[in-house]
Amino acid sequence: METDRGPDDGELRLIDWDLAASLGRRLISSGPKVDPQEAREAVAQLRECAVAAREPVAATTGLRTGPDAPPARVVDRGRWIEANVASFQVMFEPVLRAVAAKARESGRPAPPEAFQMVSGKLTGTEVAALLAYLSAKILGQYDLAPGRPADQAALLLVAPNIVEVERELGVNPRDFRLWVCLHEETHRVQFTAVPWLRDHLLAETDALAVGLAPDPDAMLARVRELAGNVREALSPGGTGLAGLFLGPEQKRRVARLTAVMSLLEGHADVVMDEVGPQVVPSVREIRQRFEKRRDGLGIFDVMIRRLLGMEAKMAQYRTGALFVRGVQDRVGVEGFNAVWAQPENLPSPEEIAEPALWVNRVHGLSLIHI
Repeated sequence: METDRGPDDGELRLIDWDLAASLGRRLISSGPKVDPQEAREAVAQLRECAVAAREPVAATTGLRTGPDAPPARVVDRGRWIEANVASFQVMFEPVLRAVAAKARESGRPAPPEAFQMVSGKLTGTEVAALLAYLSAKILGQYDLAPGRPADQAALLLVAPNIVEVERELGVNPRDFRLWVCLHEETHRVQFTAVPWLRDHLLAETDALAVGLAPDPDAMLARVRELAGNVREALSPGGTGLAGLFLGPEQKRRVARLTAVMSLLEGHADVVMDEVGPQVVPSVREIRQRFEKRRDGLGIFDVMIRRLLGMEAKMAQYRTGALFVRGVQDRVGVEGFNAVWAQPENLPSPEEIAEPALWVNRVHGLSLIHI
């Protein structure tokens, strides 16, 4: 896989992306055992379920896209890794440029090529290990295709993981596959029916990433603070290792971005549960078993999730769903859809936890009368 796009002189070569992709594939854990016929049938049915999810999601959300939407891509764990390495490379380029610029401003010479090569191998290995772990957890993803035209964004469904979870839960395979597709199709609609949302989210992510580029003079002082913050970062709902390096401004940016992600994930969960009873006969059983599985993770998996900040992502589903339901209870689906009108209508960190605050700001309704 060609991922190295030849960074210019203003960027450090500190991540070996080709190594991240190739090693990540080699580190993938073994998936469920399926014979070729089973694999072909699962792929075909996932594609069919992705199409079947479109109309009920559109009808429930009130958000519609053109009929020429590209089909979902059903991928294995290796292809998922390749797609995310390509996205990570684009997203990290401005960060590496910012690091190089700060080094130049401080009068420090760029690290020697040999040092960059060794660092790149080490960091590429770390990225590979991270993606290999995540590749066994992700059921679906809407790939925003950063750095590429919007029409290259695509819905990814990770077939071996979906098959593995449906077997583990002991649920009806087609019902589970359609249930997953309802959630992921909602994400596709969010980003395709709301044209500004993709660029807004990518811009916010880029701004946060560049802001995290370490200043050589401040880095040592920041590292000294870590010991006192480790317990907080690794506590339930903590920000994970990345949170240890956040300054006040970065924390504010993370809070705003987290509010938006909570909105997107919660909205997808609400739509999944509202549409589910109409088209997924065993939806109640699936939801109960799926939630029980989330709560029954082993200690090793829990610690890994805390290290990566993934427990905070789990909380996004719950917080966001409460926000969406709270708003819809007050102003209905149409009133809720004002959230997609412009970036200024996205909920703030305070509003995502208090739907009435958002309703009051956007719709001008007195809290007394809500």
